Amino acid sequence: MSYSVEDLEDQKRFRLFLTLSYTDLIGFVFEYLKKKTWLTYIFWTICIIFLCFGLFIRIRIRGGYPESAFLLHSVFGMIILPLVFIPVHEFLHVIPYFLSGAKNIRVGMDLRQYMFYVTAHRYVASPVQFIIVALTPVILISATLILSVFFIPGIWKWSLSLFLFVHATMCAGDIALLNLYIVNKNKEIYTWDDVDKKEAYFYEKVGE
Repeated sequence: MSYSVEDLEDQKRFRLFLTLSYTDLIGFVFEYLKKKTWLTYIFWTICIIFLCFGLFIRIRIRGGYPESAFLLHSVFGMIILPLVFIPVHEFLHVIPYFLSGAKNIRVGMDLRQYMFYVTAHRYVASPVQFIIVALTPVILISATLILSVFFIPGIWKWSLSLFLFVHATMCAGDIALLNLYIVNKNKEIYTWDDVDKKEAYFYEKVGE
């Protein structure tokens, strides 16, 4: 069942338990990444696996190219590709929002926090909708990169495998937001954003 912002303001049915300012996103991310849950354990394990995978690729092709080529492709994997893929990552957040019926979808950035975000102004997201929005980029981009490493020949395997690890770390904000749901697993959480005020609101359902 879909709800409106006005529905969530009915205190007999919902309770506001968190207001998150966009200016506090970095603090929120660090706070919820430090909370130990099965999700954070999986996230850090995947990051380590991707790093080891990249090092394995580097060792496997080490004899075929000069060090200058490896240095250049290290820059590609750690800096250039992550910057190029920021719009792709954010667009993959937009798609599930759009398909779920959100109309006023906005993309923003806070360069002081090195954060980019996608949100739907005054659109109430259910737990399932929020999970899909958060996970779509990390799943699709990671799967594409893994396949690319196997099928694209040569030294690009190194830059793509390195980017696979870097992109996983770039998803820390999405994982932190999902961890809010895991930490509060006893709550049925609905959320909406007021982009004009740069605030996100999280409500738990308390009644019908």
